[in-house]
Amino acid sequence: MLQVPANRIGSNLHGGPFTLVQLKVLQEVITLAVFTIFTLIAFKHEALKWNHALAGVFLVAAVWLVFKK
Repeated sequence: MLQVPANRIGSNLHGGPFTLVQLKVLQEVITLAVFTIFTLIAFKHEALKWNHALAGVFLVAAVWLVFKK
């Protein structure tokens, strides 16, 4: 519910500092990070594997690429 106003406020089209692409990538990474933390806390039998960690590294690389001038 708050994502649409936050995107409108954060968008450089409405005076914010971010482009729409930057906002979308940030939203996806934040969502996946919160989901990962919730999964590790709520489902103790689930474990992170090397491919999950590598996917996280690629997400950080995606954020870096999107924000690179």
